[in-house]
Amino acid sequence: MPPHASALLNVIDVEATCWDGQPPPGAVSEIIEVGVTVVDVRARRRVSRGGILVRPARSTVSAFCTELTGLTQADVAGGVTFAEACRILAEEYGAGERPWASWGDYDRRQFARQSQADGVAYPFGHPPERTHANAKAVFASAYGLTRRPGMDSALRLAGLPMEGRHHRGEDDAWNIAGLVLDLLDRGAWPLPPVAGAPSP
Repeated sequence: MPPHASALLNVIDVEATCWDGQPPPGAVSEIIEVGVTVVDVRARRRVSRGGILVRPARSTVSAFCTELTGLTQADVAGGVTFAEACRILAEEYGAGERPWASWGDYDRRQFARQSQADGVAYPFGHPPERTHANAKAVFASAYGLTRRPGMDSALRLAGLPMEGRHHRGEDDAWNIAGLVLDLLDRGAWPLPPVAGAPSP
């Protein structure tokens, strides 16, 4: 029997078009990959991982972005539209009902910006402060840190390995989920309903 929906948490990490400096005229930063790892918070384990490549409409993948993420323009040209990515999140990952987490608030803000710009329904539940958890803020609080660490530093502090490539959405979501499990083991993770943490 599948676990009850309330026991599942979507851990999300997005990669977006980026540049070494200002974007070219007319270009805006757009999501090119959505990594999703599903965590069963009751069983305290990662139950699935996946990635959605997204085809940008108002920008292209720069050489800088490829160096950072490993993704090329040819890779993302074969991806789905942002609207289709949001549909997949809603239909295959229950994004409208499940709580979700990301490392910091960038991912939540990028989804909100792009949903508004593209006229696409925001795929996650409302209000965001009740459905989204800022895992970076939770980690910093649990570890008594005055500064919120990057994901790679947090993995080192927790004694966890970096699996896969940093700045690939699918791999980062998997690693962030590992940090969520660490926080669950410490009794530090905000269990349902997931309360939003302060913005970074």
